[in-house]
Amino acid sequence: MLASTMFAGALLAGSAATAPALAQSTENLNKLSNFQATETPLEMVTVPQGGPRAAALNKTLAGIKLPDGFKIALYAIVPDAREMAVGPTTGVVFVGTRKTKVWAVTDRDKDRVADEVKPFAPSIQMKLPHGVCFSKDGFLFVAEQNRVLLFPAAEFFYEGPDVAAFEVVKQGELIPKEEESYNHTARVCRIGPDDKLYITLGQPFNVFAPEKYDLYKKWGIGGIVQMDRDGKNRNVYSWGVRNSVGMDFNPKDKTLWFTDNQVDGMGDDIPPGELNRAVKAGQTFGFPYYGGGSVRTAEYKDKTPPADSVKPEVEMVAHAADLGMTFYTGNQFPAKYKGGIFSVQHGSWNRTTPVGARVMFTTLNEDGTAAKSEPFAEGWLKNGEYLGRPASVAQLNDGSLLVADDTSGAIYRISYGE
Repeated sequence: MLASTMFAGALLAGSAATAPALAQSTENLNKLSNFQATETPLEMVTVPQGGPRAAALNKTLAGIKLPDGFKIALYAIVPDAREMAVGPTTGVVFVGTRKTKVWAVTDRDKDRVADEVKPFAPSIQMKLPHGVCFSKDGFLFVAEQNRVLLFPAAEFFYEGPDVAAFEVVKQGELIPKEEESYNHTARVCRIGPDDKLYITLGQPFNVFAPEKYDLYKKWGIGGIVQMDRDGKNRNVYSWGVRNSVGMDFNPKDKTLWFTDNQVDGMGDDIPPGELNRAVKAGQTFGFPYYGGGSVRTAEYKDKTPPADSVKPEVEMVAHAADLGMTFYTGNQFPAKYKGGIFSVQHGSWNRTTPVGARVMFTTLNEDGTAAKSEPFAEGWLKNGEYLGRPASVAQLNDGSLLVADDTSGAIYRISYGE
């Protein structure tokens, strides 16, 4: 109990966003950009991995249903775990959150269970560092609410508090500062096959007012923006997206796929959630004219939607909150899964009968379009109660699948044939 109290106290103390702390963080970032040391203590608090907490999580996992031959196990206890980026060389998992921390998760003995979870780059004060993604050459990007950071050698120099860090997009320049909100702030990032950086920008409203339309379209708020890896040559790649919190590129045909969360307050069963496919730059995906699928919004019912609005590839169950997704490229799972999409449904928050809290799998046709979506892992919703809420998925280097659960504060590992 004492250890847990000390751990919680340390986290709270470290997250206080006071003016002196922010000033110190800015100074530290400047030092790190110039390869200078900060005065951050070398010892870092780690997250306890065993005990009653682990036992309770394992009890929940015993009730998760999977296809034959698959099994699920606790990989790590990670507070507020959301988006994950797996180091291409070391397999260290960097985990974003909707709070103030990015976690570094290490499996030192490679038994496919994490040995250590600790803060990454603790000398820098972060705000909603949800989006984490690696380039093929091992550069880690962190997309915060209104800033993008770059860590060129994160997976090799994360052990200490100081690690080379640079601003790709300066604080307050990802979106206009006056448009910052507490709502729909979770960014997701990916490096595309063109070696450019892509970032999702959720718009902060249920449906934004017409007077926001031009501003949001200009900035890509309610869309996906594209830029060079150094932050230059920014443009809006896709628009008409209410709030995407999951995207990935199909390695086969290079198209960009993304989930989207539909408009709330229209009823239990409409509008549907979305899984979308962007085949080129400049496409629009229906919002705010459509709340999801082909369901029109009341706010824009008298306005004519763009004739070229792209319909979703898959219409998911309404209000299941489709979030993180990844294409499966590994060899551990049976052949039917290779090239398909694993995605998560976080679970509804205002539906009369809760739905979601599961991992979905979508197969593709030969032409690259979606064929069929079906549940892959489920059981976190029991008797109307959420025992966990999957928030994202990522592929571990051995071909197994990691599932982040922000409600339970954990990462699970799904494997086959072990």
